[in-house]
Amino acid sequence: MVKTSPEYHNTSNYSFIPPLESGDRLNRLEFERRYKAMPNLKKAELIEGVVYVASPLRFEPHAEPHANLMIWLGNYKVCTPGVRLGDNATVRLDLDNEPQPDAILLIDTACGGKSHLSADGYVEGAPELVAEVAASSATKDLYDKKRAYRRNGIKEYLVWQVFEKTVSWFSLQDGEYLILSPNEEGIIKSQVFPGLWLDVSALVTGNMQQVLAILQNGLTSAEYQEFVQTIQG
Repeated sequence: MVKTSPEYHNTSNYSFIPPLESGDRLNRLEFERRYKAMPNLKKAELIEGVVYVASPLRFEPHAEPHANLMIWLGNYKVCTPGVRLGDNATVRLDLDNEPQPDAILLIDTACGGKSHLSADGYVEGAPELVAEVAASSATKDLYDKKRAYRRNGIKEYLVWQVFEKTVSWFSLQDGEYLILSPNEEGIIKSQVFPGLWLDVSALVTGNMQQVLAILQNGLTSAEYQEFVQTIQG
C-alpha cells in the first residue's frame, strides 16, 4: 500500500490542511489556503516566500502607536477625495509576497491608483503608501519586507521604529528607496500625497495635537489644493 502524507490524504469525511507556522516556506496560493482554514488567526504574512505568524500585540509598543498612526492617516483620508485607507488589509503583491501591513494609503483605481480590489475583496497590486509599526530596527520590516515592497513598486514606505523613537520614510526613486529627511522644522512631506506632512518628533512622543496641527498646515498648502483638483479630474 502506498502511504501518503496527511496533507494530501482526503476522504469524503476528512481533509487535513496544515496550520500556518512561522518559518514555513510557501507560495501565495498555499499560504492563502492555509490562512483561510484558520479563521481565528488575526495576522499572518508571506514575505519573500516565508510565513510570519504574529504574536498577540501589547498595548505598548504596538497598539497605541498603531492607533496614532491611523489617526494621522485617517484625518488625511477624510479630507482627501479619491484616497482610501486600510487597516491591516491583506495585500497580494506577487507569488512570494502577501503582507498584511499596519496601514495602507492608496489612490482609488477610478482616480488613477495602481492597486485594485479583487473580486474576493483583497488589495491586489501596489498601494501608493504602506506604513508599519516596528519594535526595532532589527525587524524584517526594514529588510525582506522593504525589498519586496521596493521590487513591487510601492512608492512610499514608512516604518516607525518605536524603541528607537525614529521614523524611516522611504521614497521610490529610479527603482531604489531613498530616505526622506525631515526639513529644518522636523517635518517630512510625502512625495506621493501632497499635504501629508508629519512632525516626526510629535508622533514618536505621542503629541497628537501637534501631529494634527502640522497635518492641517499641509492640507492648506497650495500643492495639496492642486492635488485635490487633479485627483478629482
